[in-house]
Order: sequence, then structure tokens, then C-alpha cells
Amino acid sequence: MDATTQTKALQGGEWLIKESNPFETFIPGDFNEEQTMVMDMCAQFLDTEILPILDRIDKLEPGLMPSLLQKAGEQGLLSTSLPEQYGGLGKDFITSSIVNEGLGGGFSFSVAVAAHTGIGSLPILYFGTGEQKQKYIPKLATGEWKGAYGLTEPNSGSDALGAKTIAKLSNDGKYYILNGQKCWITNGGFADVYTVFAKIDGDKFTGFIIERGFEGFTQGPEEHKMGIKGSSTVQLYFQDCKVPVENVLGEIGKGHLIAFNILNIGRLKLCAAALGGSKRAATTSIQYAKTREQFKMPIAKFGAIRHKMAEMAIRMWVCETALYRTAKWIDNTEHELLKSGKTFAEALLGAAEEFAIECSILKIYGSEVLDFVVDEGVQIHGGNGFSDEYLISKAYRDSRINRIYEGTNEINRLLTVDMMLKRAMKGKLDLMGPAMAVQKELMSIPDFGAEEEGAFAKERKYIANFKKAILMVAGAAVQKLMMQLDKEQEILMNIADMAIETFNAESALLRVMKLADAKGEAAVSIQADIMRTYLYDASDRINKAGKDALNSFAEGDELRMMHIGLKRFTKLEPFNTKDARRRISDRLVSDDGYHL
Repeated sequence: MDATTQTKALQGGEWLIKESNPFETFIPGDFNEEQTMVMDMCAQFLDTEILPILDRIDKLEPGLMPSLLQKAGEQGLLSTSLPEQYGGLGKDFITSSIVNEGLGGGFSFSVAVAAHTGIGSLPILYFGTGEQKQKYIPKLATGEWKGAYGLTEPNSGSDALGAKTIAKLSNDGKYYILNGQKCWITNGGFADVYTVFAKIDGDKFTGFIIERGFEGFTQGPEEHKMGIKGSSTVQLYFQDCKVPVENVLGEIGKGHLIAFNILNIGRLKLCAAALGGSKRAATTSIQYAKTREQFKMPIAKFGAIRHKMAEMAIRMWVCETALYRTAKWIDNTEHELLKSGKTFAEALLGAAEEFAIECSILKIYGSEVLDFVVDEGVQIHGGNGFSDEYLISKAYRDSRINRIYEGTNEINRLLTVDMMLKRAMKGKLDLMGPAMAVQKELMSIPDFGAEEEGAFAKERKYIANFKKAILMVAGAAVQKLMMQLDKEQEILMNIADMAIETFNAESALLRVMKLADAKGEAAVSIQADIMRTYLYDASDRINKAGKDALNSFAEGDELRMMHIGLKRFTKLEPFNTKDARRRISDRLVSDDGYHL
């Protein structure tokens, strides 16, 4: 396919079986003037309102976090994506993702603001009645009221539908009486409005809107946590709690639709916030490396440190690329659904559900990039990194939660493959045709014909081969294990890792192709170094995950043949990643931080 041809918009998961067009791929360089201003405004808010008082926030000073949320509300930072009719700014999905990234470096404040604007407000916005929206959303938009969300229970974390909290209709039919408890509730200590899930009559999983002050509703003390210490986290208790029947959220027995649909958006937004935190932590570490001297020279000049700084930049740049590529897909699909007559809520939820696979990939990768960046940041700081006097130690502790909430990374890896296969079974994604074509290719003599021409032809071939590797391994696993595949979590996670690496690698290539077309290859040499280094390393990671999966279920000649195929599909020409990383780190040092 010629990269310049117009293509039909991709559906969720279709990137695996189709070649994407770089000129239809949204990249951060496409932000408009207003979006750039929004990012700057978020940075300014953190620098002036949050970072100077981190100690006070961490001590959970009474009333402080609610007042900061209200300040953010006054600047419009809580209402970016809320409709104008409810006092919101009515901005697009890209802009609201930018706010999540821009505020992502605010430690515990970032957690509070993300919970309020996401799971604290969106369930009511998307599933509430007209009256419920009118009553709650304008006050949540300004920050006058704060939002929280109660799904997790002591004995039901990943198994959300295993909740034990129950609700029964009162004899007079005016209230539902709730009994049970919820745990790990972010903003729980000060929120005014809570979306809580309970089973009506013990089996109909349903959402409820609960207000602070409802009879029979109490909360526990603040939890003592390893990180995000300034984020309010409490248990909620319901002892014959009276909830007016008009506070049922959505349809009775359909609470799972609220819980799981809100999580799709939350996963992408968590990636954005993690990326914002990563960029600040990396910049802190780069600046430290420039000023810290050992053996009479700045440590930023040592190869080992340069390698670390460059690898941070590579992972963040790739993460950012995949994030905004997906955010634009969601944005486009939302507009298409609105045009087709869907309501505001149906459009965004439908768009997020369409790209639920990609949202899971982003959640995994964004949280793992942040973990990598803060871990290497501590290492660059050496002994000082272990001291509370340096911000990197706080970033390190705060990061760890991201791999757990919004669905653990293990659950999201399993979901990534499960959702792909389900889309294929429903006829939404033709995996069978391409998988059979790969099998046929394996049985035939390799084609050593003329190489493709044009810019980045080699890299495009690499990506096409990575996709073949996934289709070969996943196709063989489905054929061999059939209905038993869902019990083979290790194999599913191997395939998910192959998919994550390939989606990221393709996103990076598309961004470089688009930039090179606009500015010329010489102007984007550092970005090309990032992309090529990532591809080179990804090929080994894909190969390893593929081998681990194949060795688990295949044997004999079939296994040998697929090993040969995997080697062919993950083979790259030699590339000097050491020199590429040195060029990248030199750029970071001259820019005094991560500003790519």
C-alpha cells in the first residue's frame, strides 16, 4: 500500500491486520494552539499551586485537597470534557487527555483530580437521568462538589462482579436499603457524591448515587499507604443506608455496563497521567545528572547514565505516540456516532468501547513506563535518590499503584487478547484470513524478491513481519488449545506482550514518517533514532514472548517450523543502538530535560 493513499478509518484491533497510513495518524505535533495552551496552563497550575506545598498535601491537611480541587475547577481544569449545558467547557477528547497528561506530574493531587473528573463524575454524566445530571454535574464541574467511586470490596478486586454489598427495596418503595462495605476509595474522605455498586436482592448488580450525609452511610479512617500519601483513601460502610429510589444510576441489573465502560476511558486517561509524571521525573533526573559531578565530570557524560536517560526518552516518546494516536481514534469515532444520531453519552462510551483493546495496551504501557522512569531516576540520583529530600523518591513510591488500579496490568494483558479474539468471533475483526495467509507463507519457500522502495520501507517491512509473528503464534494457540486457551494465562500474556510491542513500534514509525514528510528526514534524526532503537529492541522482546508461548503448546516438526518462522518475522538488520542512545542523551542534556 502506498503510504499516501486514503484509507477507511480503522476499527478497534484492526491495526494488527491492516497497514496504517501515517498521514491519517494523529501525532502530538498536530496539537492546535488552544491544546498547547491547555498543556501550558496545566504545567503552570502544578508549578504554582501544587509543587510548593507537597509536604502539606502528603500530611493530609484537613480541607487542603478539596480546596485545591476547587481552585482547579475555577480554572476550568475539572470540566474540560463536560458539556456546556452542565457548566462544562465541552472540549474534545484529545484536549481532555492533554489535561490528564498536563496534571499527571502532580503526585497525590493528580490522583485526586483524575478520580474526580473520571470515575467520580462520568458515571453520572453518561448513565444518569436528566434530573440526576442537572443536580450533580454542574457542581462537580466547578469543584463545588467532589466525586468518588465505590466498586472494590475487601473480597472483590479484579472480580468486581463478586461484590457482596446488597440493596433491598424498603417496604414503602421509597428507598433502597444498602448493607456492605467498599475499600480503597480515592477521594473517599472528603467527597460529596459517590457512585457505588450493590446487588439488588443479592443478584442484580446496580449503580447508585450516594451523597455524604445519607442515613446509615459512614466512612473509615484514612489508609496509611506506601505512596500517594496525600490522596484520601478510606473504606465506606453501609449499615441500613437509605438511598432514595430516584438515585438508582442506570438500569437495575446493568451496573456492569457502568463499571466496565467507565474503565475503558479511565485506562487511557491513566496512561496520559503516567506520561505526564514520567516527563517531569525524567527532567528532574536529567537536570540532576548535569550538575552532579563524580571523577571531576558531570555524571551526564558517562555512558551508563547516558544509556539510562536515552532509554527513558525512548519509552516516553513511544508511549506519547501510541496514546495520542488512540485518543484521536476515539475522538473521530465519537463524532461519527454523534452524526449517526447517538446521544453524547452513547457516542463517547461507544467510541471508548470500540478501542477498549488499545486502552488496555496504553494502561499497561503507560504505568510500566512511569515505573521504569522513576526507578532509573532513583538510580541516577544514587544515594540521594533514597532520601526524602529529593523529589524522585516520592515519584518512585507514588508510581507503584498505577500497575494495580484501573484493572491490574495482568488483567489488562489477558483482556487485550480476550477482546481481540471476541471481536474476531463476532465478525468485527478478520483474524482468521490473515492468520491462514501467514500459515501458508510459512509452508512456502521464502520470497527473496525485490525489496520495497521508498522512505522507511525497511521499517515498514519489520512492522508487517511483527504482525505476522503475532498472527502465527495466536493462530496456532487458538487452533491447538481451542476452548482451553482462556485457562492458559501465561500464553495469553505472551501474546499480549507481542501485541503491545508491535502497536508501540508501529505508532513510533508512523509518527516519524509523518514528521519526516513535513520537515525532512534530517530535521527528525533524533526521533528516527528513538524509533529505530525501539524497533531493534522490540524485535528481541517479541521473539522471546513468541518462543515462550510456542514452547508451551507446540512440539516436534510443527514447533521447529514455527520457531523458524518466528526468527524470520523478528529478524532485523544490525543497528548501533549505543551511538543512537548517545545522540538522544546529548539532545536531552542540551534541552535541559525531556522536551522532544
